[in-house]
Amino acid sequence: MKTALVILAAGKGTRMNSDLPKVLHPLAGAPLLIHAMHAGARLVPEKTVIVAGHGADRVRRAALSHDASVEIVLQSEQLGTAHAVDQARAVLEGFDGDVVVLFGDTPFLQAETLERMLAARAEHDIVVLGFDIAEVQPRYGRLIMQGDRLERIVEYKDATEEERAIRFTNSGLLRCDAQLLFELIAEVGNDNASGEYYLTEVVALANARGLSVTAVKCDETETLGIDSRTDLAAAEAGYQTRARTKALTDGVTLPAPDTVHFAFDTVIGRDTVIEPNVVFGPGVTVESGATIRAFSHLEGCHVARGAVVGPYARLRPGAELSENVRVGNFVEIKNAQIGEGTKVNHLSYIGDATLGTQTNVGAGTITCNYDGVLKHRTEIGDNAFIGSNTMLVAPVSIGDRAMTGSGSVITSDVEADALAIARAPQVEKPGMATKLFDILKAKKAKLQRGS
Repeated sequence: MKTALVILAAGKGTRMNSDLPKVLHPLAGAPLLIHAMHAGARLVPEKTVIVAGHGADRVRRAALSHDASVEIVLQSEQLGTAHAVDQARAVLEGFDGDVVVLFGDTPFLQAETLERMLAARAEHDIVVLGFDIAEVQPRYGRLIMQGDRLERIVEYKDATEEERAIRFTNSGLLRCDAQLLFELIAEVGNDNASGEYYLTEVVALANARGLSVTAVKCDETETLGIDSRTDLAAAEAGYQTRARTKALTDGVTLPAPDTVHFAFDTVIGRDTVIEPNVVFGPGVTVESGATIRAFSHLEGCHVARGAVVGPYARLRPGAELSENVRVGNFVEIKNAQIGEGTKVNHLSYIGDATLGTQTNVGAGTITCNYDGVLKHRTEIGDNAFIGSNTMLVAPVSIGDRAMTGSGSVITSDVEADALAIARAPQVEKPGMATKLFDILKAKKAKLQRGS
């Protein structure tokens, strides 16, 4: 069955107390909206429509950066969920398939739940997603069931006391044939306590036509909406707990799991050791048998089998570490490929560079990659030895088996097997240190007498 996603992302999120649109607040390294898009992508939709409103330009940029094929429509006035979905009418004109309505602030929807909605749709005209609420809350509408038939959805503010006691509640998500959905939305009115056009009204309208409507149940955590910073913090904690449990189950060693933070797309191979206080940003893959030592930060990088990173290391986007690479304390690597067995062990910055195999980079080495306008690359061959405190002023190339003397500033290419030394000659003046200290001490004494 063909599917189109309509993701509602127009709300301001007043309780966030933020200039940032609610759906762009980050969870596990990605905006809430991206989580919703990722969940919906499991249905392999033919079309994805994002309904933007508050901060629409920022929402557009974020959505398109994740998936350039999505279409953005604007809800200039927030007049309710039915009104929001209706903004996708023109984009989906003539679409022959189902619409699945998702919310941009609901990040935890599982593939299995979407599959069960699809299965139910084979027997019913409309499928609504609901859940049993643990505690009675006024924020959710109640699902009024007759057997497996969903009779209607009533908003809490419009519900009777008996209806408010019902625990089967509405998530807001539904699946329906596109043409039917927009026909029903055209009949939705706003005669309610908020004066809004509720998407939930399509259920009663469908029943009035004699159509079949049902509700599928999921776990409450899947439909967790993020309305405040407190909600966001709780969602982050829940996500990290699940991610740590999955890592442990998959054979990753976490001596202090509560201190490790994963991103939404972190991939860790089994028999990898992740020491305490490691943070993964988006786009990290660590192969089996690697070790990430304490207090390291990784994002947008790849770490191969047997590599050791840290402690206190930073891998930035574009860092590619081959097998058995060693990256030590206070080393930063950015947009650089490090060859097999190469070591960058202490206090170094390697940016915009390619390092060969079995090369050793001494402490304090820096690739000077930025001239104030453009970035330039450094190329280092196999089995090279870069002396401590070497400044490699890019663009520059160091050949295989070449060596640089400690403290050198290398501005020209170094051929294979050569030793390059680029530093001022040492000058020694006998007795000058004692004379200089005497002058300084006399000056200090004079200043103290004057005070």
